[in-house]
Amino acid sequence: MNVQDVLDDLPRLRSGLSREKKINNNFVKWAETLYGIIDQEWFNKGKYKHHSDSIVKTLESIFKNELNQGSEFIPYWKTKKKKLKDYELTKWYLDERLKGVCNHSSRSHMVSDLYRYLYASSFAEENNRSPLLEEFPAELIPAHKNASSGHFNDRFRVQVATKPSTTVTSHISKDGHYFIHYDPEQCRSLTVREAARLQTFPDNYFFEGSRTQQYIQVGNAVPPLLARQIAEIVHELIQRTSN
Repeated sequence: MNVQDVLDDLPRLRSGLSREKKINNNFVKWAETLYGIIDQEWFNKGKYKHHSDSIVKTLESIFKNELNQGSEFIPYWKTKKKKLKDYELTKWYLDERLKGVCNHSSRSHMVSDLYRYLYASSFAEENNRSPLLEEFPAELIPAHKNASSGHFNDRFRVQVATKPSTTVTSHISKDGHYFIHYDPEQCRSLTVREAARLQTFPDNYFFEGSRTQQYIQVGNAVPPLLARQIAEIVHELIQRTSN
């Protein structure tokens, strides 16, 4: 199973704008802010022409589907919800009694990070891999020592749609740079529910506390499906021994 197989049935969300008042944190303001990327010096350079064309197509598509930032519970079921490709995983993840999805709200990001996420997810969509920091335009590379040290070349990592996810760790609670959503039109990091899905938590497992605390719970957990598979093997061994 790849990332898209596990996440694609969840409601699509947009990110928000950090340091903006709530009244300004609406879809139109967000979309117009994303358009600012085309004014950057690198955008029209030949070296990045292919990526720029892809980003322009994404920007044009964004206005066709107005997205919101989600919430702690989104009513969402059969008429809208797609089944997962794998029947066993569908049974594991989905619970018809919920008639929706919990813990599925997006973060707000700084404009500079939105541009990085937009570039990275567009790159990943085109190349089927996440870009290394050295493949970013100079204007998008953070101005701090770690960025130039060479030790954090994967500082902005897309969870590529067609591949298995990377390990979900508690670091996701601090920022979403290692957990960028594969869909450029959503331009954001993963929600708690998406991270939980990758960790194989069923949708009926509700995470309490602040969003930061929720991310920590997900990142520190042993994947429940792995625990179940180990338990099944242990149970079988106990039964053999007992007989």
